[in-house]
Amino acid sequence: MWLDKDKAHIVTIDGKTEKFETVQFNIEHYKIHGGFGTRFKGSPQDVVQDSKYLEREKHQFKAYLKAITDKVNDSSEIVLFGPAKTNERFAKTLQENNDTLAMKIKAVKKADSMTDNRIKAWVRDFFASSQ
Repeated sequence: MWLDKDKAHIVTIDGKTEKFETVQFNIEHYKIHGGFGTRFKGSPQDVVQDSKYLEREKHQFKAYLKAITDKVNDSSEIVLFGPAKTNERFAKTLQENNDTLAMKIKAVKKADSMTDNRIKAWVRDFFASSQ
């Protein structure tokens, strides 16, 4: 499974058959919007409620991981790869909350953005070399 913060590409290989599925998710990206006067010492500053945004992002991320978990629950082996730390965060969440699925993780790897065909080829190569 290739995943980042916006989507997960799930490749399922069962013998000779291959299935490719994408799970889209729109997690809000946290951005601070500064007001006027933020460059000058003693001038008014905007108050940013970052805890509110971070809490909302945390709940959205949990829902995203739940959607992915539901798709891969029947898998016998899982490899996580992607360009950001989302794959590591997903693996950690599984280890904390879903021991059965966490034991199926064979590797967590870094990988750049890829086309759909490159993702399929990467998964095929990974499992072919691990056998």
